[in-house]
Amino acid sequence: MTKREITLAHSPDSDDAFMFYALAAHKVESETLLFSHHLKDIETLNQQAREGVWDITAVSFHAVPYISKLYSLLPCGSSMGDGYGPILVSASSHTPEQLRGKKIAIPGTLTTAFLVLQLYQPDFQPVVVPFDQIIDAVKENSVDAGLLIHEGQLTYNQDGLHRVLDLGVWWKEKFGLPLPLGGNAVRKALPGPVRREIATIVRRSIQHALDYREEALAYALQFARGMETPLADRFVGMYVNDYTLDYGQQGREAIQKLLQMGHEQGLISDAPQIEFEDSSEDHMEAAR
Repeated sequence: MTKREITLAHSPDSDDAFMFYALAAHKVESETLLFSHHLKDIETLNQQAREGVWDITAVSFHAVPYISKLYSLLPCGSSMGDGYGPILVSASSHTPEQLRGKKIAIPGTLTTAFLVLQLYQPDFQPVVVPFDQIIDAVKENSVDAGLLIHEGQLTYNQDGLHRVLDLGVWWKEKFGLPLPLGGNAVRKALPGPVRREIATIVRRSIQHALDYREEALAYALQFARGMETPLADRFVGMYVNDYTLDYGQQGREAIQKLLQMGHEQGLISDAPQIEFEDSSEDHMEAAR
């Protein structure tokens, strides 16, 4: 039987690579679907999702209201910062208040990091810089501060930068919830059984990586942008965990809270509509 090709797009970073290792290495396979992998930075994926480019795509939760007509969220594959998250850094020591009105490098206008920084402090001048060039922009003083996502959250001190604010810490202290950063979405145009099969296979891929951590981490290291194994292992552990296998009630509540706040404060024009797919197992369980 000819398998149906499914395009799968995600960020070229170690946690996404870890998550999809089993699919990329054919450790987990579908009897009906064949996955082709495509690597793009998260802001590119957010913008492409507005056009329905990929069958499965990593997206920032900030982008969800703008793509909800085309995509629903898979029940697995989330990145949640439970007491940690995107970090605001500067070349010299500053307080958050001292950066009011200043130029801050952000990794994209649809990233969740940008949304949360606006919720914390809306008075600044955003400057869009590719996520992997933000540290250099701060060091070169072309901006007053930079908002770091991905591995930069753990490596900024190696470049002599100072932490101004951890948005995940602020969010946890204020709301008692994990900070929902990104997830995986599937095109609604795909038939229901295909979407459910996708949800099942992606969850199996994540579980395989957690069960065979060493081999999955070895694969992910090629995307770790110079991090040594212990640091890469720490980073992967921050963003591939129980929330990644399933959002749970708290994770879903956190997404709703984030997007509702963004809408109420005029930062998200479209009212949030969040839809989750079921996996094949969930669907069968519900039918019993």
